[in-house]
Amino acid sequence: MLAIRLPAEIEERLDRLAERTGRSKSFYARQAILEHLDDLEDVYLAEKRLEELRQGKGDTVSLKDLMTRHGVED
Repeated sequence: MLAIRLPAEIEERLDRLAERTGRSKSFYARQAILEHLDDLEDVYLAEKRLEELRQGKGDTVSLKDLMTRHGVED
């Protein structure tokens, strides 16, 4: 179960969409989360990794080494 508060404008848009399509607001909220969760995870994990690298934690791999490792040619 998840309860969220939305700005009034977004709530109204969601209400109109639900009314026009005969679907529930929960359906559209679920769809939005499912479609964007991968992107959000990628962004936050990349930001965390970048911060770790800036702090000198962890190693990097050169593009050349990465391409060789995966059999990609120039």
